[in-house]
Amino acid sequence: MTGGVALDSHSHLVDRINGGAMDVDAQNNAALSVADSTATGRLPIAVNKPTPFTFDLGNLLAHDPNPVPAEADEEALAATARDAAQALINQLLSTCEIKSTTEGVHLVLPAPQFALPREKPIPQPKEATKWERFAAKKGIKDKKRDGNKVYDEASGDWVPKWGYKGKNKDAENSWLVEVDEKKEEKTGKAHDARADSRHDRKERVRRNERKQRANDSKSRRPGV
Repeated sequence: MTGGVALDSHSHLVDRINGGAMDVDAQNNAALSVADSTATGRLPIAVNKPTPFTFDLGNLLAHDPNPVPAEADEEALAATARDAAQALINQLLSTCEIKSTTEGVHLVLPAPQFALPREKPIPQPKEATKWERFAAKKGIKDKKRDGNKVYDEASGDWVPKWGYKGKNKDAENSWLVEVDEKKEEKTGKAHDARADSRHDRKERVRRNERKQRANDSKSRRPGV
């Protein structure tokens, strides 16, 4: 549930809550001392500190302003952390609305008081390319793409325009190609039409990539 903490409706914790075991207003719980907790094997529910805790229940945050002694060992640090967790649970159960649904028992949390910092910095807006600036200046809008499929009459199926098994590779995969006699007479040697088509296609790809890198480089220059 959004804005809530779910508790298993069949857990032992819920049974104890329903029975008032964690009722912070109960006299028995308030009067429970360390000696009583040692005798019963349970730690006290009431947490008393010289300076009270402050809470941000929306972030499940308990702030303990009391200083930790410099000579505190692991046991003392664990006891301090346990008191903070117990105080947070007491505050949640005494101030938050408890709802029971088909999904279980939920605590409805209030809105967070503190804005937590981001893990990573906010992404910087991407610089517009030379073409994007030109298009914005001239009011040119992107044309709607008509898809990446074209009908191939030879196979009777829709095939990609480019890429894997693309229509632009027909000249490279065709079993019959036309010989360019003028080109052979000019160069004086035979040419492989399939290899020439493949070379021209790859050269167009490389040329487009060079233009794209040049545009990206220009767009990053200051004052361009």
